[in-house]
Amino acid sequence: MKVMTVVGARPQFVKAAVVCRALLSRPGIEHTLIHTGQHYDASMSGVFFQELGIPEPQLNLAVGSAPHGVQTAEMMRGLEPVMEAAAPDWLLLYGDTNSTLAAALVASKLNIRQAHVESGLRSFRRSMAEEVNRIVADHLADLLFYPSNVALQNLAHEGLQDRAVFSGDVMYDAVLMFRTIAEAKGGPLAEKWKPGQFALATVHRAENTDDEARLTGILEALEEISETLCPVLLPLHPRTRARVEQLGWKPRTLTIVEPLSYLEMLLLQGRARMIVTDSGGVQKEAYFMQVPCITLREETEWIETLEHGCNQLTGTGRSEILAAARRMESTGPWGTPFGNGQAAQKIVQTLCERS
Repeated sequence: MKVMTVVGARPQFVKAAVVCRALLSRPGIEHTLIHTGQHYDASMSGVFFQELGIPEPQLNLAVGSAPHGVQTAEMMRGLEPVMEAAAPDWLLLYGDTNSTLAAALVASKLNIRQAHVESGLRSFRRSMAEEVNRIVADHLADLLFYPSNVALQNLAHEGLQDRAVFSGDVMYDAVLMFRTIAEAKGGPLAEKWKPGQFALATVHRAENTDDEARLTGILEALEEISETLCPVLLPLHPRTRARVEQLGWKPRTLTIVEPLSYLEMLLLQGRARMIVTDSGGVQKEAYFMQVPCITLREETEWIETLEHGCNQLTGTGRSEILAAARRMESTGPWGTPFGNGQAAQKIVQTLCERS
């Protein structure tokens, strides 16, 4: 059986890592990994392949940053001859990036069967590029691996339940697999940032970084958390750093660092007193590690995390963020809606059965 995986962005590298391991453990599977180059610098791409033990991609399209239409078109231009020549039995796609959209469209034109991992997520806001991408990917895929019952309900509402297979969440697999490794590795971050004594923040969504009022509200809230509750560590995404510099904003007590590797992020997430983020993946990882989370959005695809205040939606208003931070001591308990940590094995087994 020939399987081709297409990835392009940091969260997809993490998801692909555990599934790649499961694919490599099965005899008779020929696996090809294609990197679109959507995330292309070392801090956002190369370090993940090294840390997670992902085989180097057989091809990197090196598309880089561009407006959505241009970027997606360039990916399609690069992927079409590769897929046509390889003729895989299955194309394996993850999540909701432009890389996923481009690969799904090309495969549908070439009549290549495709499986979409992390199907059924919905924010119900079409203004988000990710929402459009995930809807298109789900409707084009032949197999829909969904992570939770809520995701299945969304698929059923769109008439897609017959293609759906419960796998659980591959990111839960990854946390279970790599968290112990991250703690054992330790290093300077482990020395400086002690368990339960700091907040970890991430900000990268364009809707937050490209809006001056939103970004200013987030930064001021983080400063106040740092001044009144606990120190705040903010690894800055390259796009966010550029926007912060354009604003001329200077931190007072907030600690800003360069983007961190996956293992470094796992280490800090597991140790944090709370997490403040606009990332879907970080929301889930916080939930898996039973760390209270504040989500800087009006909605979330991961509504299971909202139970018992484990994850709180605040938007980007300074006062709302601060109020949520002060409620953090009364969160929990955490449930287990995302499977048993064996999603990758379920995915590979299903592909083999349907080859």
